[in-house]
Amino acid sequence: MYWRTALVILAFLTLAITEMRVTGQTLDVCATCHPNATCEEKVDGTGKACNCMYGFVGNGRTYCQDKNECQIGANKICGQHTACHNTYGSYYCTCLAGYSPSNNMAIFIPNDGTRCQDINECRVQGICGEGGKCTNMQGYFNCLCQVGYQVHNGAEPFHPHQDKALCKAIDCGQPPSALNAVQLSATGTRYGSVATFGCSEGFFWKSGENSSVCGAESVWKGPSLVCEEIMCGGPPILPHTGQVWNGSTNPGSTVLFYCKEGFHRERGGDISQCTKDGNWTKATLLCKAIDCGQPPSALNAVQLSATGTRYGSVATFGCSEGFFWKSGENSSVCGAESVWKGPSLVCEATCGPAPALVNTEVVLQNTSVVFHRCLEGFHSWRGRNTSVCDITGKWQAATMRCREIKPAISDLVVFNEKCLRWKADKYEEDTENYRIAFVGFRAYQRSFHDKRKKLLSSTSDHPEICLNLLPVTNYTISITALSARFTSTLTTNTSLQVPQAPEILYREIEAPFPTLWLRRSVNTLDPISFYQVFVLPLEGTLVFDCSSPKTPDFSSQRKPHGQYITAQLHLRDIGKEMNLTLGDGHYYGGFYNAPLQNGRDYYVILRAVSQWGGAFKHSCVIWAKVRDISYIMKVSSLFAGGSIGVFALGIFLGHCYTWFCKKTRQSS
Repeated sequence: MYWRTALVILAFLTLAITEMRVTGQTLDVCATCHPNATCEEKVDGTGKACNCMYGFVGNGRTYCQDKNECQIGANKICGQHTACHNTYGSYYCTCLAGYSPSNNMAIFIPNDGTRCQDINECRVQGICGEGGKCTNMQGYFNCLCQVGYQVHNGAEPFHPHQDKALCKAIDCGQPPSALNAVQLSATGTRYGSVATFGCSEGFFWKSGENSSVCGAESVWKGPSLVCEEIMCGGPPILPHTGQVWNGSTNPGSTVLFYCKEGFHRERGGDISQCTKDGNWTKATLLCKAIDCGQPPSALNAVQLSATGTRYGSVATFGCSEGFFWKSGENSSVCGAESVWKGPSLVCEATCGPAPALVNTEVVLQNTSVVFHRCLEGFHSWRGRNTSVCDITGKWQAATMRCREIKPAISDLVVFNEKCLRWKADKYEEDTENYRIAFVGFRAYQRSFHDKRKKLLSSTSDHPEICLNLLPVTNYTISITALSARFTSTLTTNTSLQVPQAPEILYREIEAPFPTLWLRRSVNTLDPISFYQVFVLPLEGTLVFDCSSPKTPDFSSQRKPHGQYITAQLHLRDIGKEMNLTLGDGHYYGGFYNAPLQNGRDYYVILRAVSQWGGAFKHSCVIWAKVRDISYIMKVSSLFAGGSIGVFALGIFLGHCYTWFCKKTRQSS
């Protein structure tokens, strides 16, 4: 402590002497800076000051000593799984064993984002040796033995570079022997190997397993089979049977089984034989107790008692109320053929014969009640189906009425390609509910599938319903009368329809190359196949037939300026909107969009075509009129629900409207 105090006093004296020497002169502060310091301007602008450089601490003049950055801990300054190394004026970081730096550099400073990440040693092929399985851990790894191997010279888990342990294949040695048995086969001596055994000649396999398996403890497990000398012993016992047998248990001996009294043979074989393996063959004879079931019924009689339903059981009967016992036996006995014998009593009613109803027959007459049903081909319409003999001896006759059976739906027809009509068979004032299901498909459009259902309630004898069937579609239609549970089915094909005309809106534009625009609503059920754009030069008498199937293109025209198709657009190539510039010199659908000639006027016509097989439907509209020089066009903006290809504006189908022909002649 004394020496430290003396050094501090000496330092102050030296500073004082130095200041005294420079009294009246300008002090050069930078000349007093420590070698590990820099001279910098003060923040407040009052002069310069000495500051220790990065990695050093001190007053900047008399001392700047090394700063030990590592003293705050490697985890804080270098990150997880690291070691910090201090150097004179700096420091550096390294990764701990089992980790590697993310920048693949041996040393690093963490301000570049470098971190220490776990090394997956298990990626090294065979690091744990034969039969070993590697398990990666944070900073290290362990080894375990795979199935069929066991650890040798150590315990699991083990480290192959630190321990002497290793995995060694399990080997059980030669398979064991079994009493009165011989080994049949063996797959090896390693873990999981299987050896099979069989009884020696003169012995049979009585019980146990006939296989032995090499286990995880290097020991064979099994076999447990028991081989005994061949002897059949006593024959099997079958329920409700007797035996015919001479007592022999040698191979070849037989036993005959038969059913005891009160039982009958249901099915199966009746012989069992002693085989050379010491077993009796299985006799399958099944003897079932004779059971006649419930006692029979007697006309106009009731059962009074029954001792059961088995062989020998007896049931007694008596006449029902309103009937008397006229003759016969009143008992029934269950016989050996499983059939009740009797009764034969005759009970007559005091009401006399049952009443007869039109188109009916008696299905059951029990005691004093008769049940009627309609004859075949008739069905019950209204009324009660029972006739009752009352206590006065008179029949209260049934009131049922039987009508001839007719189909609930008949004469099913289609009209107007979308409406159905049929004849309904039902009670006059009743309401019938119908379910109409229809499925449509198109051979030319595999992805198309129209499947719908409708319900209809009607009191009419000739109901009708119209369906929104789509064009060019094959339909199967089924109509079910729900209460009658009757279904009628038919098939129909809808025809190709003329495209429906949309609304047209005109406007005038000026352009050197006239661009036509149209808009459509995309509809996958659109029957239109394609669009054709016709160019008609205005000269002489203008004649255009929309119905003509001819498709003249520019290159095939013999006349210099005849009408031609300048573009053909398939429906699949058109989205919601389309712009077409006339005369751009491109090909559309195989047709040349030829440039328009100066000094000429043109009509541009758009034709929508629906085509399938030999059918051809169409409609046309004037899309634009192109005038010379100004190229003023009247352009139609089209929008139709699901289709753009139908038009109306004076273009004719096979003939010429008066105003249109007159106007074209004047313009020429």
